[in-house]
Amino acid sequence: MGLTTTSRGRLPEPGRLPGVEGVWVFLGADLVIFCVLFVSFMNDRRAQSALFEKSRLTLSHTLGGADTLILLTSSWLVALAVGAARRDERKRSRICLTGGFLTGAAFVLSKSVEYGEKFAVGITPATDPFYMWYFTLTGMHLAHVVVGSCLLAALRVRSRRSAPRVGDQVLLESVASFWHLVDLLWIIMFPLLYLTR
Repeated sequence: MGLTTTSRGRLPEPGRLPGVEGVWVFLGADLVIFCVLFVSFMNDRRAQSALFEKSRLTLSHTLGGADTLILLTSSWLVALAVGAARRDERKRSRICLTGGFLTGAAFVLSKSVEYGEKFAVGITPATDPFYMWYFTLTGMHLAHVVVGSCLLAALRVRSRRSAPRVGDQVLLESVASFWHLVDLLWIIMFPLLYLTR
């Protein structure tokens, strides 16, 4: 389906999901996998609540909160990039994509610091069941952030061409949808791992 033009720029036709429809199938499947993992984590937590609570208290709420702020900012910048691209404001879109990539990279750096702190004191996935889940969930999420950041960087490079190609807008919407899923997963994961008692 094509794009219609309004006074605000090119917007998706009513009833059309942003991006490629197949991307939404992938995002839905990815979300289901994480939901199964979240439920399994909560079941294990219920069975070993004292151990999970003791380990939870060793996590840095400051770094976890900073990670949340970083990803929310990144999602906001990517949303701005999509809006700017729909209005044919290519320079603004490129700047927002750069910001989205940089905040994604900041998340990777923050998580690397957090992992480094844990390894430095001998905490690994084999330490206890909580940390097995912690490293599994955050590691899978971190992989999504790395992939998403690479996609944002590729879009930023692609946007420097002299003329946009057919499908550029749909590609940007698809990557943005993936990036928003990454943000949503962290919004669930942060309280689940860092705050839930």
